[in-house]
Amino acid sequence: MPENISLQTYNLKVIVQETGLKPETLRAWERRYGLPRPHRSQGGHRLYSNRDIEIVKWLMARQGEGLSISNAVDLWNTLEKQGQDPLQMPGYSHPPTTTLPAEIGAIENLRDSWVAACKDFDEQRAERVLAQAFALYPPETVCIDLIGKGLTQFGDGWYAGEITVQQEHFASELAMRRLEALIAAAPQPTRPGRILVAAPPEEKHDFILLVITLLLRRRGLDVVYLGSNVPLHNLEDAIQKTQPRIVVSAAQQLHTAARLLEMAKFLQKISIPVAYGGRVFNLTPGLRKRIPGYYLGDDLGEAPEVIEAKLVVSNHMPPVEQASKDYEQALEHFRKHLPAIEARTWQTLGGKIAHSHLATATMSLSRDIEAALVLGDMAYLGNEIQWVDGLLVNHEIPRQVLRNYLLVYRQAALEYLDEHGAPVLAWLEMVCQATER
Repeated sequence: MPENISLQTYNLKVIVQETGLKPETLRAWERRYGLPRPHRSQGGHRLYSNRDIEIVKWLMARQGEGLSISNAVDLWNTLEKQGQDPLQMPGYSHPPTTTLPAEIGAIENLRDSWVAACKDFDEQRAERVLAQAFALYPPETVCIDLIGKGLTQFGDGWYAGEITVQQEHFASELAMRRLEALIAAAPQPTRPGRILVAAPPEEKHDFILLVITLLLRRRGLDVVYLGSNVPLHNLEDAIQKTQPRIVVSAAQQLHTAARLLEMAKFLQKISIPVAYGGRVFNLTPGLRKRIPGYYLGDDLGEAPEVIEAKLVVSNHMPPVEQASKDYEQALEHFRKHLPAIEARTWQTLGGKIAHSHLATATMSLSRDIEAALVLGDMAYLGNEIQWVDGLLVNHEIPRQVLRNYLLVYRQAALEYLDEHGAPVLAWLEMVCQATER
């Protein structure tokens, strides 16, 4: 049927501003589902019509009613085959949206305003910005592109020494409170297939999982959210009571990725698939081959589609690499002698490094070494050491502090570990040499 395309055309930036949809999501819709159908300029750039913008808004409205994007596209195609124009059917019309000029209403500007308000500890101003954002954009867009990316700015700012812990905590508290309110107000489930969302043991960061819970519930899915730091025995009890079709989890740090592996292996034994994501899997892609489950991808906004696909289609589990026997022996050996290594480190450095810093450093290094052994590759520690090194530089702490600590820890390890601890000793030797440069 003719589309009556307006002669007026817009570039990608305009349609993103008008709809709030992320560019990568829009391109994925075009590639996978054939909607919208932009024209191309002579230079190959996408050109969108007013109708294209309305199509995107129509699809987003269907998502807001609980349909997946694939089902929304199927509905569109079915109506067209019946000779109907979906945009002209009252039962499927979408509520009008009000947009502001780019300099006032763009999500990036709203995010900057929210971040600035949180830096000033101005709760009322921060809430007003969020209220404005929710009036302009779908909740998914606000949660991912404003709140989520705003919190990332706080994390990066703290790492760079530009934002205090108190500012970061203030913003996080406002964000979590808003997410919890949105989840509480989400519609009742209308679709089959229960989903259990739970962070692995020791994982205290649950923003990603809260966002995924919200996105899934807004699609009409039945989601049970257990929160952060869920012990395996509690997870087992919840599974027995809820009988989920799939478990969704996330890890942000190396040591919690090791605990997620433990969770995934447990779920594998009882034939429940796990879908997972998180910062550490983005930074260290090699970790994905260690987890028996389905990686959710780098784009949080597309995670619900991955999860929905696994509810419908039973795919074969991606291949997984196991830790070698040498690493299994090294893990057992390291755990056995860890108390002695930590005690000797404390004995040597006590009084030379602040007590709180020494406690944090010892706990972090020991658990990360253990995690790397569990995951089967000491090279996974590389990003963690680089992160600590950058943190010291940004906070004007001499790098020599880190080097001295590593040298003492290595000496203690040499004293108590034998050939069974070879992977640990080799890594400590390598990293101590690297810090000399």
